[in-house]
Amino acid sequence: MSPIFPHLAKPSKLIVLDRDGVINEDSDAFVKTPEEWTPIAGSLEAIARLCQAGWTVAVATNQSGLARGLFDASTLGDMHLKMQQLAMEQGGRIDLIVHCPHGPDDGCDCRKPEPGLFRRIASHFGLPDLAGVPVVGDSLRDLQAGMLLGGEPCLVRTGKGERTLRSELPPGTQVFDDLSAVADHLLESRP
Repeated sequence: MSPIFPHLAKPSKLIVLDRDGVINEDSDAFVKTPEEWTPIAGSLEAIARLCQAGWTVAVATNQSGLARGLFDASTLGDMHLKMQQLAMEQGGRIDLIVHCPHGPDDGCDCRKPEPGLFRRIASHFGLPDLAGVPVVGDSLRDLQAGMLLGGEPCLVRTGKGERTLRSELPPGTQVFDDLSAVADHLLESRP
């Protein structure tokens, strides 16, 4: 866990985003290099609009490509630096990025749907849980992990979202076309 911008006060409006399939294009072959990291149209602008309205943005992402040897920690850092730089070019920022480096069979508590990444985010911001915090993902495990700490599940249709729609969604899940639509909703309902 590496904070990009350390916070001294609890955020008044926090949102937690999955990375692949929400902010950037996903790949069944994994996103392995900064060159392969391609933002979804409108996602970085959505982050900027949220930031400009006083939202704090955190990212929680499974990155089993590390455990599989598909890329190393330095390359992951370069991908996240690219994401951060592109967000900043739009006038936004990502305040915290946490990732799970483990594979599906490693038995960790941080690989979504386990709640470890979300516990780290809550702890970083001095929160007891994530009650009322929008948790945005394109897969069932993103939503399940956030809900374990009280997050409000928001499914996007980008990435694996259309496939996830065929599953039984957690109660109260709101469905949006993409991150831009999530931002539109939040900026209208929680100005």
